[in-house]
Amino acid sequence: MQVHKRLVIYVQGYDPRGLAEYYRMFRREFRRTCELYGLTGKVGGPQNDPKRFTTAWDVTTNGDGWQVETRYLFLRWEDIIRKDFERPVWWKIVQMYRTWGGLTLLNGVVWRMLKAHWRFGLFSLYPIVLLTAWLLLGAFVGTLCMKLVASLGAPALVANIVGTVTGLGAFASMLWLTEPQTYLLYLCDDGVSTYQFAHRQRPDWEARMEAFAGYVVDAVRASKADEAIIVGHSSGSFLAVDVLDRALTRDPQLGSHGPRVRLLTLGANLPIIGFHPEANWFRNRLRRLAVAPDIDWVDYQSRHDIMNFWPFDPVVGHGIVLEDDERRNPTVVAISFRDLWKPGNFGFRRWRFFRAHFQFLMANERLGAAYDYYLICCGPLDLLTRAMKPQEAIAAMAAKTGPDRDRTTAG
Repeated sequence: MQVHKRLVIYVQGYDPRGLAEYYRMFRREFRRTCELYGLTGKVGGPQNDPKRFTTAWDVTTNGDGWQVETRYLFLRWEDIIRKDFERPVWWKIVQMYRTWGGLTLLNGVVWRMLKAHWRFGLFSLYPIVLLTAWLLLGAFVGTLCMKLVASLGAPALVANIVGTVTGLGAFASMLWLTEPQTYLLYLCDDGVSTYQFAHRQRPDWEARMEAFAGYVVDAVRASKADEAIIVGHSSGSFLAVDVLDRALTRDPQLGSHGPRVRLLTLGANLPIIGFHPEANWFRNRLRRLAVAPDIDWVDYQSRHDIMNFWPFDPVVGHGIVLEDDERRNPTVVAISFRDLWKPGNFGFRRWRFFRAHFQFLMANERLGAAYDYYLICCGPLDLLTRAMKPQEAIAAMAAKTGPDRDRTTAG
């Protein structure tokens, strides 16, 4: 399908950075995409609605014989995430151990994740392992100082106080000094909050997602676009599933009139919700979307991103049984970051886990890749063509962009 107008609705994941960072990233990466493909384009200023927690901007993209107008609607909830970040550090630590004790010992979620994708399963253990390491290091320093003070003849009470204070100080120092590299406190908040959402213990999340569902229905109904794409990246993937299913409850005919409605999940980690035995409500959402007659769902995965599940079938992997003629979604597409990045430092970059995870939202460095987020949002081909006929999409763009003009980007 040739697209002239497109509506993109981006559901924010668990990221406190919010509008300013995402808008800057979109402008920067869109500009790089235009440079790579020899396109011209313009990103309009953000139109913010603080009462509805939405921001929109318009994008015009021009290529050889085509022009696409994109309306990009950003559904935001960083205000809720930032409130999570204000919780006391001691609470985060206690709840992290409580949560992971339940995940591993009581309901077996971690073991299911290890079985489905061992690399993600190991990554899921990273916060609790590192937190325990810092606690043991603090205890070692405290014990050493306590023995040192006691050897100098100090009373036992004084030695114990010195040991406790220095131990806590060592633990706190390691925690705060390494946070910019480890994201440990962020992962504590993320892990605990995701567990709460899976168990329907976050009424603030639920209320915001219900409001977002209403915005999706209103935006699609009012749009003159050829296609409307609801996008979820990372934890935004399970929220996009939640929001779209709620939208379909409001308007069961969504997608049968007006723009064709598509769901796009990128670097998804749906099992961190769906593997909970108590999350049958979420598995029911997956089931409904899998058979929805007027919704197309494309799920992009990459083996080079350990923070997504690869390879993984979001339906079969959750134990959802459907007849072959009943199931429509999702279309699962595996991509290689080797096709997106310039060669030379691939081995180093793939181990920068968070940067690699965000590659799904970054500009490519090479022409001829089957996946390109900014061409999905702003290019002339519809999402299903790019997903199901990637070689045709590559050939069409190659014919319009000429010879290979790979570029090198910082980072």
